[in-house]
Amino acid sequence: MARALPWQIFAATLLLASIKSSRASRMGKPGCRETCGNLTIPYPFGIGQGCFYSQGFDVSCENNRVFMGNSSSQMEIYNISLVRGQARVSTLIASKCFYSNSNNTDGWVSSGTADFFTISTKANKLTAVGCNTLAFLGGFNEHNVGAGCFSMCADKQSVDQSGHCSGMGCCQTSIAPNLSSSNITFDDRFDNSGVRGFNPCSYAFVAEQDWFRFEASYLEGDRFTEKFSDGVPTVLDWVAGHEQCDEALKNISSYACISKNGHCVMSPNATGYLCTCNDGFAGNPYLEDGCQDINECNFPDQYPCYGTCSNTNGDYSCSCKSGTQSIDPKRETCKPIAVSERARLTKMFIGISACAMILLICTSALLIECQKRKLKKEKETFFKQNGGLLLYEKIRSKQVDTVRIFTQEELENATNNFDSSRELGRGGHGTVYKGILKDSRVVAIKRSKVMNMVQKDEFVQEMIILSQINHRNVVKLLGCCLEVEVPMLVYECIPNGTLFELLHGKNRRLPISLDARLRIAQESAEALAYLHSSAYPPIVHGDVKSPNILLGDNYIAKVTDFGASIMLTTDEIQFMTLVQGTIGYLDPEYLQERQLTEKSDVYSFGVVLLELITMKFAIYSDSAGEKKNLASTFLLAMKQNRLQFILDNNILEFETELLQEVAQLAKRCLNMRGDERPLMTEVAEKLKSIRSTWKEQLIQNPSKETECLLENSSHYDPSSTGQHGSLMALDLESGR
Repeated sequence: MARALPWQIFAATLLLASIKSSRASRMGKPGCRETCGNLTIPYPFGIGQGCFYSQGFDVSCENNRVFMGNSSSQMEIYNISLVRGQARVSTLIASKCFYSNSNNTDGWVSSGTADFFTISTKANKLTAVGCNTLAFLGGFNEHNVGAGCFSMCADKQSVDQSGHCSGMGCCQTSIAPNLSSSNITFDDRFDNSGVRGFNPCSYAFVAEQDWFRFEASYLEGDRFTEKFSDGVPTVLDWVAGHEQCDEALKNISSYACISKNGHCVMSPNATGYLCTCNDGFAGNPYLEDGCQDINECNFPDQYPCYGTCSNTNGDYSCSCKSGTQSIDPKRETCKPIAVSERARLTKMFIGISACAMILLICTSALLIECQKRKLKKEKETFFKQNGGLLLYEKIRSKQVDTVRIFTQEELENATNNFDSSRELGRGGHGTVYKGILKDSRVVAIKRSKVMNMVQKDEFVQEMIILSQINHRNVVKLLGCCLEVEVPMLVYECIPNGTLFELLHGKNRRLPISLDARLRIAQESAEALAYLHSSAYPPIVHGDVKSPNILLGDNYIAKVTDFGASIMLTTDEIQFMTLVQGTIGYLDPEYLQERQLTEKSDVYSFGVVLLELITMKFAIYSDSAGEKKNLASTFLLAMKQNRLQFILDNNILEFETELLQEVAQLAKRCLNMRGDERPLMTEVAEKLKSIRSTWKEQLIQNPSKETECLLENSSHYDPSSTGQHGSLMALDLESGR
């Protein structure tokens, strides 16, 4: 038998409502109950003995709810489709819990279907909810098959908040086709014991694709079980028989397509056949009189007729009225046989107008196409000018493989055409704007103010370097746009400004705790240590300063702006023809010898460390208005044993020995000889040790620092502190 065309199935579905009103076209078997609650139960399904086609199609009605077999199967039927050969049912959820009282549970789910039913591989997915969770779906489809799904999140902050199952709190995977039975279990090597403070339970289930939307609150357990207490919707594929259509016809006693106006088609979803009504008929093809004639004249949108419509059995006819003629009245308007002169002139006018309109449309289309080609050529020119060929060369050599190429239109929409209200800041290498992408992600978009040959190389250089870095304390590159005159970088948006603004901003009111200063210093040092020691090839930042240290959520430090950075591809010394950097932070040895090394970053970091403990600018004015170099002033104070006169008054009352350790570390970083400065890995480890000692002292003997911050936070006015204010009192004290 021939397959039904898609438009035929569509038309049959649209017209089913009109057919069902006929007494002869009922959907259930004659003499049997046809509805339960709001659900119509079409044959071959049925309630009661003799009312269904075969074992497995029997259903029960209990409390206006329909179940496969009976309620003990726990498979409630939500919908039955004769056209697609599918049934939407509820299935159970497997769970595994680890509670703090050591009362653990491990629940698995096993299910099976009747002979003519399989779990739809196209319509369903295996979903697992939980942290450190590995769920398995085992099944049988003439072979033992399986699928696995792993979700990992080390803490509550790492859980995906986008609503997607990305593998951080929730994961999804496809399942094998034609499963007649399934069994969902969890791998015992992974459990929730390490995260049960916020995620005591893991869940797994097979559910309709795109039905489930993940929420982070589901990890807490109670909200998930309350919302899905009745199970999840799963789509089952069903067939009337497993044979091919020609084989099924040979055994007429079991042949399901008994309607005289229906025929057999092979199922698109499962192995076996279904029944469908012939063209021009709609209804239930599994009943003898189930397929009824469609009155096409009642549906002119689907069955056009420009003359007089007449319904026929399985079709319709369309004829012109007396005095008119047409070649095909179903497709062309019927026209008068005798045409007057006035009508002839009207037709001529219409023809000329149509030709003029077509000519205008063609001309406009040609102009638009020329404009598109001009714009495309202009974008290609900008792409080459902005270093696009160099970028492609790096991509081919696998130095860049993680960036996304954004279009100009995407970034204009994200920034409201680079409105000034979206500007986050300006620096020596460009302007940064806040952008909101189509998927609601907030990003930072950087573009250079003026572009010259040197800046083009810096732009591509920054992109190459950022694409290879993966560290929590380094800003993450998301992509770039090169098809504009001024190129742009797109990276993660860091919401709380820069370390420079935190230390020297006009609106800062609260003192910054010593632990917060040490934490920011430690995280910045760890980022630079990663660039020097873990990145391959090693990377020298080249412009370390407080404006280039951003503060993210919980004021986590993130190093940014790699426009002056270099990659140490060989052991040879890097001689720089043009010195780049910022006065007050520049390594004196670099200025003199034009050699940019990791120790140059160490010197610049030493100046940042001084800013944290003195609250002074790198180049500041003393009480007499004279310009001073912070590094030189600090080294002189250390030499004269006058450290207390340069440190910030808010930390002077703390442990003198600890402050001396920080000062000595800064002094080592500021050594005039680069080879005598410590490595950044040493600096990071030393800061970690100092901070650990300071925390132990706070626990053993709470200092005035904590009491002062708590007292100030209770009288704190967020409106007076700009964009950082309301979070600073809590986040700086709470650390990571």
